[in-house]
Amino acid sequence: MRTLIYIPIIHSGADMGSMAAELTRKSIDEFGREFWETHVDTVNKYWEVISKYCDTIDFGDKAVKIYQDGMVADGDIALKITADSVKAGSKNYEIISRLVKRGATIVRTEELSLVKKELEMLKSIPSSGALIMKLIRIIRFKIGRSNLLTQRDKFIAGRIAATLGPDEVGIIFLGAYHTISDKLPKDILVSEQKEVDKVREYQKLLPFHVRKKQRFEELSQYLMEPIVAVR
Repeated sequence: MRTLIYIPIIHSGADMGSMAAELTRKSIDEFGREFWETHVDTVNKYWEVISKYCDTIDFGDKAVKIYQDGMVADGDIALKITADSVKAGSKNYEIISRLVKRGATIVRTEELSLVKKELEMLKSIPSSGALIMKLIRIIRFKIGRSNLLTQRDKFIAGRIAATLGPDEVGIIFLGAYHTISDKLPKDILVSEQKEVDKVREYQKLLPFHVRKKQRFEELSQYLMEPIVAVR
């Protein structure tokens, strides 16, 4: 039986690259500084929980392969991407770096053309200008992104199926809006270390945190709860 440890991602500012400052500014404008800082603290604590869990994973004598959202390379290039991301402050890649030092291998997870296309769509949304043009671009992005996510998910699932060998362990770090479990072969046992549906719901409720305060706070607490490793 092949095992895939599934860790849903909540992107932090360090993962946004050149767009980080602009996205942070927009978020503060929309949500207010106090709430946004609380959200950032929740995300940081979430990654602390994930980090502590990953340090407890017992490799035993099994080969461990890492699959990463947006990773379009393997080998030396993947290691360079990881090192650069660690320098930029990415919690996600700090964890990957430690796993690699313990013997895990990074596997090319995504198709470059699909990742580039989504990034180009995101950058096409204007930061200023007429409101109607912004809304049109946002609607186009959401429709196009949905189609792209489906294509990316099929590719990711195919990569895992092709590269994860018998009795090997895979660890995938993947955004919560992806859906790959139903696209994987039946002989791959998927183990979600945080429920993807709850991580996705937390992110969807961000704009409605005042109206859905109780549920949002429940989900925030869930994100920060420790993961009990099963040995």
